[in-house]
Amino acid sequence: MSFFASFTKKSKLDAAVKKAAKARQNEESIADQLLKEVYQEYADVLTGDPLRAETLYHWGVTLLHQAKSKTPPESINIYRNAIAKFSFCMTLDPNYLAAAIDAGVACMDLARARGVPPSDELYEMAKRQFEKANSIQAGVAAFNLACVHGVRGDNEHCLEALQTAKEKGNLPEDADILADPDLAKIKNQDWFQDFMVSLEEGRRIEEEKRLAKKTAEEAAEKAKLEEKNRPDPVYSSQKKVEERKSEPVAQAEETVHTPTEHVSAPTEESPSEE
Repeated sequence: MSFFASFTKKSKLDAAVKKAAKARQNEESIADQLLKEVYQEYADVLTGDPLRAETLYHWGVTLLHQAKSKTPPESINIYRNAIAKFSFCMTLDPNYLAAAIDAGVACMDLARARGVPPSDELYEMAKRQFEKANSIQAGVAAFNLACVHGVRGDNEHCLEALQTAKEKGNLPEDADILADPDLAKIKNQDWFQDFMVSLEEGRRIEEEKRLAKKTAEEAAEKAKLEEKNRPDPVYSSQKKVEERKSEPVAQAEETVHTPTEHVSAPTEESPSEE
């Protein structure tokens, strides 16, 4: 395929992605019509193009968003279609990180839509996808994995995954963690509450470290300015010497003059007249 043809298809893919985003902002009937056009455009891009994996991923994402806007049983087939697109994408590109994560999310959503028990294969599929994502980038899907363990009531592995997500900086906000339906079974347990307390304590410690560092930096900057403004004793001494040289030469010390006693010369006495 020529460079021009590849560029043209890339532009078409970008346009389809934007149309999919626009569809999510419209009413259901209009959105559905726009999405039909988007899916056809995705299919067109796939034909003989090296962008197949990327196209399949965006196709899957668009389906996933559409499924979230529907209710069962309509949403179920859309979720399945999204999972199929993500799977096909990863067949073409096994290290497509976003596809691995979103495939796991789609499996979790489908499991909830179908109301299956925690032992269902869908949760195992989600677990495998999140583990795959973590193998591509360590800890990136650790919280998602914690959610799978939370649904299953696997406290030990749930805490382990939460700790990993914390270490990698991939935890949602506290309010979002507490509101996550996948963690409903375990959020009232002591170990989970201790974990949430540790998050607050960790932030407090980090804030203290940040303030201490800021104080130290400000003190160092102040000392630097004081040092910069402090007179240089050598320079000051030289300056004084130069100033002295420029002044008129003065006597090194004052001479103390003792008043001279003036004695009048004796006057000759006139011969007395006899």
